[in-house]
Amino acid sequence: MKIVAQVKLMPETEQAAALRCTLRTVNDLACWVSQVAFARGVPREYELRKHTYAHLKAEGLGAQAAQHVIKKVRDAYTTLHANLRAGHLGKPTSRRRVKAESKPIAFRPEAAQPYDDRCLSWQYDAQTVSIWTMAGRIKNVRFVCSTDALKTLRDYRKGECDLIERDGVFYLIATCDVPEAEAFEPDGFIGVDLGIVNVATTSTGYQAAGRGLNRYRKRQLALRAKLQKKRTKSAKRRLKERSRREQRHVKNTNHIIAKTIVTEAERTAHGIALEELKGIRRRVRLRKPQRVTLHSWAFAQLGGFIVYKAKRAGVPLAYVDPAYTSQMCSQCRHIDKRNRVNQGLFICRGCGVVAHADRNASHNIAARGAAVWTAGRESRVPATP
Repeated sequence: MKIVAQVKLMPETEQAAALRCTLRTVNDLACWVSQVAFARGVPREYELRKHTYAHLKAEGLGAQAAQHVIKKVRDAYTTLHANLRAGHLGKPTSRRRVKAESKPIAFRPEAAQPYDDRCLSWQYDAQTVSIWTMAGRIKNVRFVCSTDALKTLRDYRKGECDLIERDGVFYLIATCDVPEAEAFEPDGFIGVDLGIVNVATTSTGYQAAGRGLNRYRKRQLALRAKLQKKRTKSAKRRLKERSRREQRHVKNTNHIIAKTIVTEAERTAHGIALEELKGIRRRVRLRKPQRVTLHSWAFAQLGGFIVYKAKRAGVPLAYVDPAYTSQMCSQCRHIDKRNRVNQGLFICRGCGVVAHADRNASHNIAARGAAVWTAGRESRVPATP
């Protein structure tokens, strides 16, 4: 299982200048490579290398750095074409898609630059790195991180690392190949119903209310609109200072919720059943005032956190079809759209049971998770006549 560990670099003044110059240079050259690729119809990486490698070397890039710049550009176009094929940028005639296809991909001056072990080495005991820059290789660049992150780096770091600059601060994003724990045989499944009013509701009774998170988002949205309306230098400075604050808050909240769910499943020797919500933004039709709430809801991030934490703990996972989980009675299995009286109330038209709507849905998800797990273990070989 691959996860990332982020460390914060603490360079001296000269070291910071060298790192900043390196990022600006490699990303400027990446934009040039992107223009060449666009003009030549985005050839394969080997073909693109023949047209650009000599120029990159002449500009002062090392061999490995030049290779990484070319590969970064080719990977960016691969991602773009995949999004076009999947329809993520709209229909062929949409303005967004035409704009994406009509010009070369551009790279921000502080965009990430990949490093491999030939360009970057780690000294874990001293908590320093040695890294290639345009000014030569600089050594003894200090970094800081948590104790757990340092242990993960020391034991499992493998592959490339990315150097990025964010608000004037440099970070290294390292890939770690962490072995998955052996999954145990579950005694049952905990169903997890994800939502907006209640971020997560489990069949064991845990409920993470989204009231505070939604209130926080509305407050941040109003504050951003107020500052953007002023259009002064101080307002722009405040906006820059507050950038990504909401993302960090939501990410921390999702980590806490995911850890609570996985810890409960591990303690009770249960598996976790999740809804397969891929493509929900394209399927769901909402009124305009509700679209901001739906599209700013990080349900995919929360699901990803639950998955990777469960794999590290050896907790079994099962994905289920979410169809009718909110309309089905968890007691008699009667399905009726009218069962869902409102957001929080469920009254079965068949047996008359009254329950919290999200909790009823979580019980349905748990039952489906157990069925999926059992079906996966059953033999599909025809019986011997």
